[in-house]
Amino acid sequence: MLRVADIRSGYGEVTILHGLSFNVGREIFAILGANGAGKSTLMKTIAKVLHLKTGEIFFKDTNITNFTPYQAAAKGLAFVPQEEHIFPNLTVKENLSVGSLLLGKKSKKEKLEEICEVFPDIVERMNQKAGSLSGGEAQMVAVGRALMQDPDLILLDEPTSGLSPKYVDSFFNKVEEIHDKKGVGVIISEQNAAKALEIADKVMVLTLGKIHLIAESKNVNLDMIKEGYRI
Repeated sequence: MLRVADIRSGYGEVTILHGLSFNVGREIFAILGANGAGKSTLMKTIAKVLHLKTGEIFFKDTNITNFTPYQAAAKGLAFVPQEEHIFPNLTVKENLSVGSLLLGKKSKKEKLEEICEVFPDIVERMNQKAGSLSGGEAQMVAVGRALMQDPDLILLDEPTSGLSPKYVDSFFNKVEEIHDKKGVGVIISEQNAAKALEIADKVMVLTLGKIHLIAESKNVNLDMIKEGYRI
């Protein structure tokens, strides 16, 4: 579904990603690595928030290298950033409605019902300001808003960062549900390597902006992942 070909990206004159190439199918694809490895930079680059220095990105056989974030989203690519992922002054329902602007065949009502099935905890919060939610609830709203786009692939940038242990396990279960029951491909960047390894079909370990390891999760263990963290 997604093909990344020899990309280089970063901020201004600073290059963070150095020649990354990989493919992602309709699967759960985990991006792991130590702080500063380039995980968030990669997610923002795929989502078209950051411009490429070199290389190409293909999504559903379309070259989206020069797409804007809106064009990528309209193509079926949803992005949930690590920070500033909700509109705090809008209600939960209003936050979710923002995602419905890109809905295709499905109606807003139909999609909202689906989101409520996935995240029943937010149903009674619909008229509550999103800024008053707990971290776990806010993350559910952010992912729910992305799913309102009816995407083929969703990018989750360190979604469990700062969440309480209570919400971490629940959130990973929801990621599996989104993939298994809704048929949505998932790319998730994570600090919690053990939990990511449990749900991922494939994992990629970044080290200083380069690929240290990419393999099916069944062929990877924590020691192999931690080796990439130490380099």
